[in-house]
Amino acid sequence: MPELRRIPVNGVELNVALAGSGPAVLLLHGFPHTWELWTDVIADLADRHRVIAPDLRGFGASGRAASGYDAGTLAEDAAALLAALDVTSAAVVGIDAGTAPAFLLALRRPDLVRRLVVMEALLGRLPGAEDFLADGPPWWFGFHSAAPGLAETVLEGHEAAYVDWFLRTGTLGDGVPLAVRDAFVRAYTGREALSCAFSYYRALPESAAQIERAVATARLTVPTMALGAQPVGTALERQLRPVTDDLIGHVIEDCGHIIPLHRPYALLTLLRPFLADEDARAA
Repeated sequence: MPELRRIPVNGVELNVALAGSGPAVLLLHGFPHTWELWTDVIADLADRHRVIAPDLRGFGASGRAASGYDAGTLAEDAAALLAALDVTSAAVVGIDAGTAPAFLLALRRPDLVRRLVVMEALLGRLPGAEDFLADGPPWWFGFHSAAPGLAETVLEGHEAAYVDWFLRTGTLGDGVPLAVRDAFVRAYTGREALSCAFSYYRALPESAAQIERAVATARLTVPTMALGAQPVGTALERQLRPVTDDLIGHVIEDCGHIIPLHRPYALLTLLRPFLADEDARAA
């Protein structure tokens, strides 16, 4: 079981799961998740790595800030967390809401991020996702980012059913372990918790602008792996291809959006050698 610590960074206190020793790996979750998204990944990687898995600001047991849900601020949170833990070099893995901050952190701080793994998300308005977006973005993007307070009012008292929908859909109907499901439901229950989660979606235009500005002046130089499943597939890889120097992509078959819970061992089959190559270069 990982050690849980509360670490103040960048004006917010993060709840962080820590396990293992060795080269650092930072894991950034998405919605509607907490650090427990990575349970199987942590158990495997901790044999050879120092695994760091925070709840993002406003999510789970981390501090509920009034602002700072844009990708740039979340990237600053991640950098500050690594500094607080005296980590000077890390592999960074992000999924869903964790992808954009992981990307910006690697783009801005190639001295800090040795390897980048991103999965099942889009990077703002970068070209390459036109096919995926042909019928518009997923319906919940608009619902979550509508007039402040609307989604919270509709969902308060019905959080478990709402979270369950995402967990079933994100695993192609298979669902997730009950203990993890219950942890997610607890984390997203209550108006304040919902408001913080939806603030990420309400910040998406700002995050998209940050990404566009960043790629206008820099390229992603760190070795990068883009992973897709259902529904994103290769869209993220196509967005990354024009702005990335060293990129490999994979699509995990028969896998839903929540890759670390739905197909953790397929993920680890790809993740282990990618990180092992990093370890060999660092040695």
